[in-house]
Amino acid sequence: MSHGYVPGRTRRSPALPSAPSLAPAAAPEKPGGGRDRYLDLLRSLALVRVVVYHLFGWAWLTILFPSMGVMFALAGSLMARSLKRPAWGVIRGRIRRLLPPMWVFSAVVLLLLFAGGWNVGDDPDHGGTWGLASMLNYVFPVGAPPFPWNLGDKAGLLEDTWPAQAAGPLWYIRAYLWFVIASPLLLWAFRRLPWLTLLAPLALTAVVGTGVVTIPGETGNAVSDFAVYGSCWVLGFAHQDGLLARVPRYLAVSVSALVMAFGLWWASGHLGPDGWDLNDIPLAQATWSFGFVVILLQYAPSWQELPGKLARWDKLVTLSNNRAVTIYLWHNFLIMATVPIIDMAYDLPFMEDESWSSALDTTYMLWMMLLIWPLIGLMVVAVGWVEDLAAKRRPRLWPNGAKARRAR
Repeated sequence: MSHGYVPGRTRRSPALPSAPSLAPAAAPEKPGGGRDRYLDLLRSLALVRVVVYHLFGWAWLTILFPSMGVMFALAGSLMARSLKRPAWGVIRGRIRRLLPPMWVFSAVVLLLLFAGGWNVGDDPDHGGTWGLASMLNYVFPVGAPPFPWNLGDKAGLLEDTWPAQAAGPLWYIRAYLWFVIASPLLLWAFRRLPWLTLLAPLALTAVVGTGVVTIPGETGNAVSDFAVYGSCWVLGFAHQDGLLARVPRYLAVSVSALVMAFGLWWASGHLGPDGWDLNDIPLAQATWSFGFVVILLQYAPSWQELPGKLARWDKLVTLSNNRAVTIYLWHNFLIMATVPIIDMAYDLPFMEDESWSSALDTTYMLWMMLLIWPLIGLMVVAVGWVEDLAAKRRPRLWPNGAKARRAR
């Protein structure tokens, strides 16, 4: 008996990404030095939510914790702090840190695609000169890389939709790259017209995310992503520059609640194929994420260490922040890998008993949930060190901060 992969949603989530921000650069720091552990904690929560969402596909998770908006806001805050240095050097450094982990991922995806018999030149959706040129997006993701929606046998080791599942997280890498490139201009505009720059992406979402203006193809997706999460990215600027701190908390929270209420009201009249999944409703996603992030940043504590009972999670928070890109890029692949591993249990002798087989059927998703985390750990060890090389650091297999704490 084989279940096959039962995917959640893949196009919108952290990721990786983000997450993270999935910013593969140095961690956020407090003005007086040291990491901002509150932002680190938010990044870790965003990554966990992305994995759980892609595993179960629960639409309500997009309301409970809008991971992508949080991740873009954290990335924007980090970018604003970094742009105190010359812009070109910052952009070059961000790109350098992002691309090598993506190249490793792309190499594995392409190897499996070619081994499965896919030929981009013969693909009816991606053939011709433009299809071949778009393969460069596996190297430098300014657009969407081509991949087949189906490959192989539905009853094979992986479900035949595995290419779409695997390549799903790459939309975040593209969006993050464009935000990084646009950040010097966005920050220049923000410091001259802060409120206009902050709210303009929401207005753009109302135009391109509601059907008023339709931009076809991947260009439309890229513009929509930029609009939906642009205000969250600029909120990171506002947090870093202290603009949010100057707004009275009662006013910021009250306005945010109204914006979020509008988002839910809009969603109620524009439900997608998965109901209340905000990833299918751009304007609802943009407004809900915006209000949610404002509240998170308004109440941001000053933590250089995780307090109280949160301290027990310190090592995992540190590890996930140091390997955010790796976790985000590979988690969908690893979710799919849980299926053939669990399916091997059906071949055990005692599984001939219907009661044991039924028990595994009933708890199948639970076993996937339990198995995904050690698989992520193995992938962190296997390829996570590429993030260190990209950042020009000494490679580390398990960077959870334990050695640094012992040294202190």
